[in-house]
Amino acid sequence: MPKRQPAIRLEHITKTFGSVVANRDISMEVDRGEILALLGENGSGKTTLMNMIAGIYYPDEGHIFLDGEPVDIRSPRDALAHGVGMIHQHFKLVDVFSAAENIALAMGEDEKFDLRRVRQQARAICEKYDFALDLEQKVYEMSVSQKQTLEIVKVLYRGADILILDEPTAVLTPQEAERLFVVLRNMRADGKAIIIITHKLHEVLAISDRVAILRKGEYVGDVATKDATESALTEMMVGEKVALDIRRTPPKDPVCRLRVRDLTVPGPEGVPLLQNASFEAYGGEILGIAGISGNGQRELLESIAGLQAPAPGARIEYFPPDGGDTPVELLGKSPRAIREAGIHLSFVPEDRLGMGLVGSMGMTDNMMLKSYGAGASPLVDRRAPHELAEEVRASLGVVTPGLETPVSQLSGGNVQKVLVGRELAADPVVLMTAYAVRGLDINTSYTIYRLLDEQKQRGVAVLYVGEELDVLLELCDRILVLCGGRVNGILDARTATKEEIGLRMTRLVEGEAKA
Repeated sequence: MPKRQPAIRLEHITKTFGSVVANRDISMEVDRGEILALLGENGSGKTTLMNMIAGIYYPDEGHIFLDGEPVDIRSPRDALAHGVGMIHQHFKLVDVFSAAENIALAMGEDEKFDLRRVRQQARAICEKYDFALDLEQKVYEMSVSQKQTLEIVKVLYRGADILILDEPTAVLTPQEAERLFVVLRNMRADGKAIIIITHKLHEVLAISDRVAILRKGEYVGDVATKDATESALTEMMVGEKVALDIRRTPPKDPVCRLRVRDLTVPGPEGVPLLQNASFEAYGGEILGIAGISGNGQRELLESIAGLQAPAPGARIEYFPPDGGDTPVELLGKSPRAIREAGIHLSFVPEDRLGMGLVGSMGMTDNMMLKSYGAGASPLVDRRAPHELAEEVRASLGVVTPGLETPVSQLSGGNVQKVLVGRELAADPVVLMTAYAVRGLDINTSYTIYRLLDEQKQRGVAVLYVGEELDVLLELCDRILVLCGGRVNGILDARTATKEEIGLRMTRLVEGEAKA
């Protein structure tokens, strides 16, 4: 057995934010030539711990060692100087610059600007690790996976040999994720140390060599991936056995609640972001929506919610439970007009803090946003929103110092719990969710899946935009596939395959499958 070569060693790391202990006395190692997966529930301190290695936070206690030597990392620039690069979920790129120009921005202060030399070195990195990247392509023309590739090449250009990736496959297709894994294996073979923060256990088992687990800010232990199972890892994360099964009850007396016809959303320079989308959503079913990020999912849901104006000729009809066969036209109504018309429509948007919640407000005030303006009294009743906030915190396990703590200070997963809990509590007839479990730990994800199935059993029409095809196939009744802004088939989730959906996501096929 080859001798271990620790690239990173953490000793007794502790980090607090006020009264909240994010990391407590953590000691762990990551070897060269190793891919380590870091697991833990939301709020367990994974990202905080990695942010200290990347120089974004500074530990209150403890020491960081790189290749056996103690280091003082006080900024991302310090981290890169020590060979540590972190690729975040939200990319830090200049949209109007080319790939090569974005890489040039990572040059050191003492380097002479030479774009031709930057291209040569970047091209050599791409060839060495088998990256597929057009160095002349503008960022705004890139897919999500291409932007991620560019971020990795940027830190490699700066000499990073310790890489931290935060949820790297969150918005990738299965094919794109596998290409990323090939690159990561190539980097591992070159002796680089790689840490992946992820919640996708099947990917952990496919790509990592070892798994380290945090629970409530403390280091639980690690296990060799070859000896791990999904159920065992989940039990280590949560501290108890968790049933990892997605319940899909058969649709019972489905009735049309939403009918969309010829929905087109114009984009910049006259190119439609969504084109001639038509479908029905039924109460008592979950309609999954699959597609590579940026293929019209956002425009589809926001148009229904009254947040985007479609091109003329579209129809969006809502069938109320007590309205017989007479639909209500949603097109042209603002979100407030939709609510005032008595239409029970709940929406969990992709942009949690930009559109779903107000980051500077606490849980109570964010619960109140749903009913603000509904009463005639000039005095705001905070009792009911406070009770709802308490209920959401208890039922979904939101980790927060208090109900008045600004939600922007919570972890991404806990922000998502607040948003999902508020929308589910609104007693919807149509419930639209965009990436409802993105950034959530596996235990909470399965709680959300069960809640969506309960909504379906209540007769709610659920539209579920998801990124994990395995989940779409197990949770949904039908799956609408988007490709290039067009509906590229509506499939029966009980008989469709992951390969077929992946193919339809990336290439238009002749004819549309109807379920």
